[in-house]
Amino acid sequence: MQPDSSPKKSAHDALVAAILTLELQPGSDLDEAALCAQYGLSRTPMREVLRELAGAGYVVLRQNRGAQVSDMSHTSLRAFFIAAPMIYAAILRLAAANRTTPQIAELQEAQTRFCAALDGGTTAERALSNTLFHRITGDMADNLYLTPSFHRLLLDHARISMTFYQPRDAIQSENVVKARTHHDQIIVAITAQDTEQAGQLALDHWQLSRDQITQFVTPGGLDLPLGTPPQEART
Repeated sequence: MQPDSSPKKSAHDALVAAILTLELQPGSDLDEAALCAQYGLSRTPMREVLRELAGAGYVVLRQNRGAQVSDMSHTSLRAFFIAAPMIYAAILRLAAANRTTPQIAELQEAQTRFCAALDGGTTAERALSNTLFHRITGDMADNLYLTPSFHRLLLDHARISMTFYQPRDAIQSENVVKARTHHDQIIVAITAQDTEQAGQLALDHWQLSRDQITQFVTPGGLDLPLGTPPQEART
């Protein structure tokens, strides 16, 4: 089957990339007429695109006020930092258990693209290629209940990881190199169907960027122990 290269699909993919890379800022309003002109679509197919994006969490459709890029509030980011390590670990364990040979090849190809972006690409290309790598692991996991939550996490992780892939000192640059190594190790664990190692790598990978991302999105720090359930929830 040939890939869909219609103007509608092109508009959808362009808007996704613009949202993930912060070209369209969180919480910003989308001018439907301007989007129609930009992508050469009439209002009906553009509204279909916006509905698809809303269904995936990229935008919010507001009655009588049009579409708005999904916001990133303190509340949503707090939920993100609690849920991310747990969901990422579950996804990689399931990916190791369920992966297929064609999917491994697809993941390796995504890693090649990611490495190329690290070596000579823009910050946006680095963030997008990283998102593609992780999205493939979600496809491997193939879990009806986890997949929607995982995709929603990837949306915000891509946006706030724009700072991770624009390192400002030697330590941050070293962490980007470690991210490349983690991806290679993830491929090895998934190929070997080593579910425990895959789950541990998910946590290691999360820890690598967690502190830097936290400093970017909340300079004062979040009021909870990141990556662990709230104290009152533990028994």
